[in-house]
Amino acid sequence: MARPIISTQITQHTLWQALSGETPPLALPPTPIGNAVINSQDVGPGDLFIALRGEQTDGHRFVGASFDAGAEAILCEPHAREQLLDHNVTIVDCTGASVTVHLGEGARQYLRIAYVVKSSQEGLQKVGTFQRLHRTNPDLRVIGITGSVGKSSTKELTAAVLRQHYRTLHSTGSLNNELGLPLTQLGLGIHHERAVMEMGMYALGEIKDLCTWARPNVGVVTNVGPVHLERLGTIERIVDAKSELVESLPSADEGGIAILNWDDERVRTMAERTSARIFKYGLTPEADLWADNIESAGLEGIRFRFHHRKPQGRWGRREAVETYNVKAPLLGRHSVHTALRAAAVGLQEGLSWEQIISCMRRMNNQLRLVVVPGLNDSTIIDDTYNASPASTIAALNLLHDLQPEKEGRRVAVLGDMLELGSYTDEGHKLVARRAADVADILFTVGELGAEMANLALESGLQTDQVYAMTNFNEAIERLSTVIQSDDLVLVKGSRAVGMEEIASAISKRRVSTP
Repeated sequence: MARPIISTQITQHTLWQALSGETPPLALPPTPIGNAVINSQDVGPGDLFIALRGEQTDGHRFVGASFDAGAEAILCEPHAREQLLDHNVTIVDCTGASVTVHLGEGARQYLRIAYVVKSSQEGLQKVGTFQRLHRTNPDLRVIGITGSVGKSSTKELTAAVLRQHYRTLHSTGSLNNELGLPLTQLGLGIHHERAVMEMGMYALGEIKDLCTWARPNVGVVTNVGPVHLERLGTIERIVDAKSELVESLPSADEGGIAILNWDDERVRTMAERTSARIFKYGLTPEADLWADNIESAGLEGIRFRFHHRKPQGRWGRREAVETYNVKAPLLGRHSVHTALRAAAVGLQEGLSWEQIISCMRRMNNQLRLVVVPGLNDSTIIDDTYNASPASTIAALNLLHDLQPEKEGRRVAVLGDMLELGSYTDEGHKLVARRAADVADILFTVGELGAEMANLALESGLQTDQVYAMTNFNEAIERLSTVIQSDDLVLVKGSRAVGMEEIASAISKRRVSTP
């Protein structure tokens, strides 16, 4: 996974004021710091290095090396102070009631500064929040996106739509937690008019914290499913956790908008938990924006029809329904929900249908899902970013919709789905049954995968169609002999069992290394 490197809009003035609460010296450089990084190996001249304690190592061990690499500023905790003294830099101690400044012997004042705080993580959050509230366009509107499945694809497509009209920043990769979101906020500048922030969670209260730092004006909820059930215990607690986004929105009078999936019964209940204006989307005409006539065009994408119920008249007492036909290069019928969410945000933020549909028609990426050439002239559908029963069944539905060329077969390579708690057995059972309906060949990886293999056999697949592999290395070796010309090969499952390694090994996009 790529390490986050954020091109920032913050300055030494921002850091000083956010961390100390005091007026910064006039001598501070007024220019933005280059990049914000959390891995010392990524530090370059003019960067900000944020030293964090991790499971594998402590970033504070590398504050000296980061200054040697040209860092302009470092955010760290007191136990790194000895290294700082050895490097003759300006130390701004923000741990006491008032800030104290130590100028190292031979240091050029205010050119290289180490900000010492009680907690680097909390310091990062302070800076990100300060940037959001005090260093950005007063008309900036933030769109927060949460849900059990589909957050990242929705974020990417929503940002692409908004860029048709607004200067837009969005969180990259998986920067959706207590570290990633504040890091993303360091990239906010006065020129940005919209920001799209993905919001993930593992526990109650986490999305509430993210909203405190990001201050979203619009909240999009994709769905609620048993992802992280092992951590939260019940599906009701997952609803509570996801509801923190809509509960944090401004009221309707203050411009708050909650965009809710009206196909999901649990998401519907969130309408009662917010004072923001409700905008409903889904596949039902009960919604404000809905889709029908959904058709798969194979690897060329999907076709569908948008319907938008638009208030008419002076007081909005009458309604008119606008209808638009769309073809988009998004794979799988489930992508219609992604398109609905992005369109809903675009409409609520004042974009025209022409802008929205134009963007969707020319999307040249498949978001999280990637289709690449594979071994023995096969085609690999790489959907290994993450896995839940709902997303895996959606991927299998896509495999069903696609037609292999000539004598090609549909091959499903499925791994364990983790953190499902009490839903583990039921979730894997549902996936196994759907795989038996769709796949000509089924590979499974891991202990839970072995159970899916047995269930698929019980559901009608033959023994020569099912391969239960212990680990990803074993799967790679066997797949290389089983995959044939024109096969369509879906790879889906949790990273913990190495599904990314499988997708990389059987595809032709690999880069050989000595």
